[in-house]
Amino acid sequence: MSIFRFPLLVWLGIGILITSLGIRQSFGIFMMPISEHFQTGREFFSFAIALQNLLFGMFQPFVGMAADKFGSKRIIFFGSIFYALGLYLTSIAAESSMLYISLGVLIGLGLSATSYVIVLGAVAKVVPAQHAAKAFGLTTAAGSFGMFAMIPGAQWLLTDFGWQQAMQVFAMLCAIMVALSLFMKTSDKSGAQQANNQQDNQTLTQALKEAFSHRGYWLIHAGFFVCGFHVMFIATHLPSYLADKNLPATSAAMALAYVGIFNIFGSYFWGVMGDRFNKRYVMSALYLMRTAVIAAFVTLPVTEHTAAIFGAAIGFCWLGTVPLTSGLVRQIFGARYLSTLYGLVFFTHQVGSFLGAWAGGRIYDYYGSYDPIWWSTVVLAFLAALLHIPINDKPVARLAHA
Repeated sequence: MSIFRFPLLVWLGIGILITSLGIRQSFGIFMMPISEHFQTGREFFSFAIALQNLLFGMFQPFVGMAADKFGSKRIIFFGSIFYALGLYLTSIAAESSMLYISLGVLIGLGLSATSYVIVLGAVAKVVPAQHAAKAFGLTTAAGSFGMFAMIPGAQWLLTDFGWQQAMQVFAMLCAIMVALSLFMKTSDKSGAQQANNQQDNQTLTQALKEAFSHRGYWLIHAGFFVCGFHVMFIATHLPSYLADKNLPATSAAMALAYVGIFNIFGSYFWGVMGDRFNKRYVMSALYLMRTAVIAAFVTLPVTEHTAAIFGAAIGFCWLGTVPLTSGLVRQIFGARYLSTLYGLVFFTHQVGSFLGAWAGGRIYDYYGSYDPIWWSTVVLAFLAALLHIPINDKPVARLAHA
């Protein structure tokens, strides 16, 4: 299936992810100005972002269940409102502790309702199984394009107007997600029925029991934990790490922008590879690439050129895990409860994100260096590559449910 023949819902989801994840991935460049404004160490901002990611993951299974029951349209609409409210309250916060509620709780809830789990769950119900990984890759690439588009703009707003005004502009951008959600058609049962096939009689409880008894499901959890650890450590701490190396702020913004633009190609590439080859082996190859890229970056001298090259290289395998992981869950368990089952996997991802964001700040404040955490990411990447090899990715043999 050509990407231009994908249903309208896929393209609406792409617009939502561009906005939601573009804003989210820009938070790293706010660490130093916000920390300086409130006269706190880096651990304070790191913990607020870590809390956001933990709650993002904790809300995800419940939001996924709600989307499976009530449809994605309502979930995305209300999630966009919470997202905007969190951004605005962050911009007017008078006390640093307020950021735990606004930047942490409210934005965490907003993200859980406007990101991959909900959008990919809707896409899975309207795209044939043999093209699912490619559709997931295209949709995932949208979040990367948002990162590429948003971060330079955020840096400009930050430089010319300050971080409070930048957050308020982001809050207004959430209106885009509200508008797009209103056009999502989630009441048409024909596409879902075709995708669900023989799963129509399976209950949510039965689906959860089936997944929890499958060893491969837990290995998928473990691999996605590592992905979350990588992504949020790098997104949150790379700007500060480069600043410590006496590089200008523009180099960090450019490196993160390269992460975004190269992940546009990478996400689609890994999704296509997942449709053509065994997804678990493709996933192992992705993590081996991460291992080599991160090890090279922390070994070589850090310059503006190496920072840009690192951004491009890590960007190519940045979120390629999303179409592969969601594709594996769909391949093994089917599409009907994908939002729920993938939502639980994503919760594990966000536990990794919490630890990556928080531990980076904690270790830096304790040791005065990011070196220990960088080498931890190298080891974890290699372990994740090994974890995917023994996964049994055959569709479950499901008895017909009465």
